[in-house]
Parts: sequence; structure tokens; C-alpha cells
Amino acid sequence: METEKKRGFIFACTNKSESTLLKNLIFATNRIYAHRVSAIRKGDYLFLYNLDTDVIHGTFRAKSEGSYGSSIFGDKYPYYVEVEPIGKIISRPNASKIFKKLNISWKDILTTKGAELLESFISGDKLFIQISTDGLVDKSFKPPIFSTTLWDYPTQSYGDTPKGDNKYPGVTPAFIIYNLIHRYTEPGDIVCDPMAGSGTTIDVCKEEKRNFVAFDIVPKRSDIIQADARNLPLKDSSVDMIFIDSPYGDNLRYNDHPLNIGHIPASDERFFEELEKVMNECYRVLKYGKILAWLIGDQWAKKIFIPVGFKVYERLTKYFEPVDIICIVRRNQYSNTPFWHSQAIKHNFYLRGFKYLIIVRKVQRMRDKNNIKIKWKYYER
Repeated sequence: METEKKRGFIFACTNKSESTLLKNLIFATNRIYAHRVSAIRKGDYLFLYNLDTDVIHGTFRAKSEGSYGSSIFGDKYPYYVEVEPIGKIISRPNASKIFKKLNISWKDILTTKGAELLESFISGDKLFIQISTDGLVDKSFKPPIFSTTLWDYPTQSYGDTPKGDNKYPGVTPAFIIYNLIHRYTEPGDIVCDPMAGSGTTIDVCKEEKRNFVAFDIVPKRSDIIQADARNLPLKDSSVDMIFIDSPYGDNLRYNDHPLNIGHIPASDERFFEELEKVMNECYRVLKYGKILAWLIGDQWAKKIFIPVGFKVYERLTKYFEPVDIICIVRRNQYSNTPFWHSQAIKHNFYLRGFKYLIIVRKVQRMRDKNNIKIKWKYYER
């Protein structure tokens, strides 16, 4: 039986919070680092780093998985983990020099090798020796939380377990779900996927401690409920976030169900009329103030371009208030080959390089944009 991997996490503190954390043996943080806390498993290595004094304390072990709720700091730092020392607690000054020598940051998730090497440095065993810094940071366990409107990813899934089925037609990149639920939900919230496909949303939600309800017109798994996205068996205002990765037309063959919207070409206005019925149903079941995120791509075929993303955005904003549009880099589509790249240049057309992730919010009243006053700051050029 394979031994479960242990990883290392460094919590930051200040002079103001250090003694409270060490006394209570609870490490807590705010929403910015919530995704790191959710990654902690029982038995992982933990360290406490004082940003004011540049001192690192170690080593500790997680007594449980990372948690969410009222902690010793109340609701100010609701993401926390209970810890226990591994032997005597050692406090090592000049932690930033150790980080530099190991080529790590306190914000990284460390591999077992990285955590054990940091532990050795804290104990003073390896301060003056040459070491290899390869393989100290686990870059594939959890994806980054993106801060811009351009999201790029190397693979469809991440971590120790698969998310969805990467052989499924148009499978959703798992990192999109990961980013959305960490930005717009809390542990225990209900995430709905009305077109669940191979279940990527389900797998991410399970790992990140979100509840879920998933539907598809032809379910591929037992945890997906058979239902049409235009008529969901849910109560009004009952879910905390909705994610949809809908068909972009009839370019992919999902199934043979006669009511599948993916049988209608994007060149037919009926395609968008049926998607609007899905939007209307999403508005019904989503709670006020909550987010709907819709992943969609444009279509170019037979020298005809159809701006599917713009058309979907236009209809979504009939019901919802726009939040933002994210550009999702497309990497793994079948046309990403030397042959198709050469064909695109030879015949003067463009391959689809991105998808839209349209993020909207259900509100009781749309804000009047004419009354919004912005004081811009201009810079000399």
C-alpha cells in the first residue's frame, strides 16, 4: 500500500499574533490563503514564520485537516488548522536567508523532501552544506489562484487524484472550478453544475469541502442527477454558485439525447434561445448576491465566424449583473498541432486560442452605471 504523501506549509504571523498562535497551537489565516489551508491533511508538516522578526518556528504536525469557521481570532482569520509540535519547538532567526538558500517562499506548498529539509535547517543540522533545491516545492498539487483576467494552465487536472475524465468531449479544466469556488464560495456552500459532463465540478468540490448538486441530460456517473438544465429539480434561490461549461454549438458529440442543446448549430438562433432558457433557470435557483460563471468559446468553420461568447454575454446580462470576463488559454484542443498551425497561416484563418469565462451576479436591482463616479489617477508618460 502506497504511503500517503506528506507536504509542508508555512503559516505567517506578526509580533501581535505570534504568542497567541503558539500558546493555542492553532495556526490561522485569512481568505487570501484559504486555498492553502484547504490543502492541509492530517500529518502534514507545519511551520510558523514571523514576518516582523524574520524568525521561523518548527516543526509542527497537523492534527487534522485544514478547517473553516470561527477560530481563536473570531471571524477575522476563519481558516485554521490545529497543530502539535514534533519534539521541541525550535525558533530559528534569519528565516529569509534559509528560504533563499532553499529557493522557496513561505507561500509555497512544500514536498516531503522540502519540508524535511527545512526542518533540518531549523534544527541547525544543514546550515552550511551545499544542497540540491530540486523537488522541494510541490507545483502540481494545487493550482495557483489567479489575480488577472488571463488564466493559463498546463493540464486539465491537478493533484493526486483526477478531476473529471480527460477523455470526455470538451472536458472542463479543473483549475477553473478551483479558482471560482475559492473566490466566490466558502466550505459548506452548495455549488451547482447543470451540465456536469464527466464530473469535474464534483471532484473539485469534494476535495475543497464544498457541497454540490450536479445534473446532466445523460449522466455519466452515479453522483450526477439526470435532468435538463432548462428545468432543474431545485427550489428557488437554493444554491450558492453555478458553473456551466455549455456546448458552443454542434461541434462536439456528447450524446444522442434528442433534447441535447449541443445538437443545434451555433449558426441557428434557436441555439441561443435554448441557452437563454438555461440562463433563466439558473437565475431562478441561484441565491441573490451569488455568482454564475459560464465557460464558452467562439466558432469558426467554413470561413464563417460566429461570436458565440458575445452572444451568450449579451443574453446573460438580461438577467444578471456583469462581474468580469476571464480569458482562458486553450492548450489541449485537437487543433493544437503543427499541421493545423501551418494550415491556419497557409489559408489565412485563426485557430481558437482562448475561451471566455463570463462571470455574472444575481442582484435584486441592476446598478445605474451613469451614477458611478470614478476618480482616475493619471501618470506622466
